[in-house]
Amino acid sequence: MTGIKTTGEKKLMLFSGRAHPELAEEVAHQLGVGLVPTKAFDFANGEIYVRFQESARGADCFLIQSHTAPINKWIMEQLIMLDALKRASARSITVIVPFYGYARQDKKHRGREPISARLIADLMKTAGADRILTVDLHTDQIQGFFDGPVDHLFALPILADYVGAKVDRSKLTVVSPDAGRVRVADRWCDRLDAPLAIVHKRRDKDVPNQVSVHEVVGNVEGRVCVLVDDMIDTGGTICAAADALFAHGAEDVIVTATHGVLSGPAADRLKNSKVSEFVFTDTLPTPGELEIDKITVLSIAPTIARAVREVFEDGSVTSLFEEQG
Repeated sequence: MTGIKTTGEKKLMLFSGRAHPELAEEVAHQLGVGLVPTKAFDFANGEIYVRFQESARGADCFLIQSHTAPINKWIMEQLIMLDALKRASARSITVIVPFYGYARQDKKHRGREPISARLIADLMKTAGADRILTVDLHTDQIQGFFDGPVDHLFALPILADYVGAKVDRSKLTVVSPDAGRVRVADRWCDRLDAPLAIVHKRRDKDVPNQVSVHEVVGNVEGRVCVLVDDMIDTGGTICAAADALFAHGAEDVIVTATHGVLSGPAADRLKNSKVSEFVFTDTLPTPGELEIDKITVLSIAPTIARAVREVFEDGSVTSLFEEQG
């Protein structure tokens, strides 16, 4: 007989960057594990230092970091942590990215532009990631940018069940804010047994970067409309879509999005909007100035934790969402 046999068991270790520690702690709580103690700080010139205070040798490591502002800093910290785990002889490394930075730059619109979403995937692979686990990518094609398994989780069950429980479903209409979100909105319709409407944006060819007309396709008069999107950044597009729905006779509008980026003028736009409620998940931390009554934040931690357990136990992540069809 040659070689050596071991009787060691698999070991799951959960690591977190500094971008969104509250979410990481909730995921750890759902899994029944502790976050691995990590020493991390910035040098005077902005360089980042990271050292894990427990051995990761032979462990299945899961590293969670959401790409919130300042986005470039937290992406860099995640890459450094990946490199540290690779050099610490981790058995496998799954990078958990609740919000995937640069996801909107997934193709070239004009010449001499980058495809930055692909670059992020390449950087993670080079740094040491074996697998990516993420939530509601801006477009499904981003999964193909990473040379390895990508587990694409959906917040739809959490968001749709919340809305469905508080609204009279006989009056509910699901609304896509643009043509690109129709497929997602259609899944909402299936889950809530509700009709679909679409807000179609028409641009004035003589005025760049400005929407001139919002046409509503579908019946929204007297209806409670739920606008569904993957992310809300400055809030301009979604608030304009809501105004168009009210102009066409909607009784009420609720806005849901997985990722509340909420940058720039978002605070004022959300506060001044006639929308009755904005519903997000906590893939990103909600800015302090946006803690107003009409914002509701739901936890994505249980979904992430269930997916982590399936990956660790060689189960099926897809089975978590098969009910969506």
